[in-house]
Amino acid sequence: MPAWPAPRSVQSVMTKPQLLSAWAGHWTGSGTGVTVVLPPPGTVGSGEVRGGAPATREFALLDPTRLVDRVDAVVLSGGSAFGLAAADGVMGLLRERGQGFPTPAGPVPIVVGMSVYDDSVRSGPPGADGGRSAALAAWAGEPFGTGPVGGGAGAGTGAWRGRRDPGGVGWASRSAGAAEVAALVVVNAWGDVLDDTGTPLFGGAEVPLPGGTGFERQNTTIGVVLTNARLSKTDCYLLAQSGHTGIARAIHPAHSRFDGDAVVALATGEVGADVHLELVRAVAVDAMVAAIRAAVGTEP
Repeated sequence: MPAWPAPRSVQSVMTKPQLLSAWAGHWTGSGTGVTVVLPPPGTVGSGEVRGGAPATREFALLDPTRLVDRVDAVVLSGGSAFGLAAADGVMGLLRERGQGFPTPAGPVPIVVGMSVYDDSVRSGPPGADGGRSAALAAWAGEPFGTGPVGGGAGAGTGAWRGRRDPGGVGWASRSAGAAEVAALVVVNAWGDVLDDTGTPLFGGAEVPLPGGTGFERQNTTIGVVLTNARLSKTDCYLLAQSGHTGIARAIHPAHSRFDGDAVVALATGEVGADVHLELVRAVAVDAMVAAIRAAVGTEP
C-alpha cells in the first residue's frame, strides 16, 4: 500500500499524496483555502464535535443511529460558516462522476464539511469553485503541502495569549498491528500547541490574562482520522473521539467555547482480520498529536 513520506517542515511538499487509499488535495487562495479528502467508495464514517463554536455540514448524518454510514468526501475550509459553501463544489463534482448514496432519483454524494475562522470572513471566503479545485487536485495527485496551505492558509494558534503563532495543515501516520492509521488536521487553535513535556512550542509557559481585541475569535481545530481497518459506523464514532483526545493532548486549552473543534473518522475496510479497535484508537491519538505538531512545523 503506498504511503505518504514523513512530513519535513512547514510548507513541505509531498508528491502524489496518498493517505492510506484516500486522496487529498488543496486549493489555496489569499489567506484562506480548502483541503479535500476523497476516500474510496463505500468508506464508513462518523464524527464528533467538541468545540463550542462549530461550523459544520452533514454532522447530524454522522451520528451512528442515522441511516447512511458512508462518506464520499470531507471538506476542510477557511471562512467560518461561509466557507462551508466549498462543499457544494465537491458535491457537484462527485455527482458528475456518479458517486454517492443510491436513491431512486440518482446518487446523492455524502460530503461532510468543517470550517475554521480566518480573515476571509471579511475579505472573501472560499466557495464552491475552491472546493472543486481542491478535489480535482486530489484526483490529479498534485503535490500536497503542509503548513499554511489549503484549509490552513489563514490559520494561527495562541489566540488566548493575544498572539498569532503558527498554524496550518499537518498530517501523520502510524501502524496499528496489521492496520494503518493516519490523521490530517487544520490547526487554528485558541490555545497553544504543546511539546511532549506539555510546554507551549511558542510564546513560553506564562499563563495569559483573558482580554484584548480578538481574544475570543478566529479559532478552531478540525481534522480527519483515517484507517484501512474494517470498522462499523459506531466504531468510527469512537475513533473520532480518540482524535479529539489527540487534540486535547497536543493543544491547551482545547475544546473551548471559542473553538469549533470537530473530527471525522473514516474506515476504508481493506484490513479486517486481527485488528483490535482499541489499538486503532490508541494509535489514532498519537497520529493526531504528531499531525498537529507537523502543522506548525515542529514534527520531524
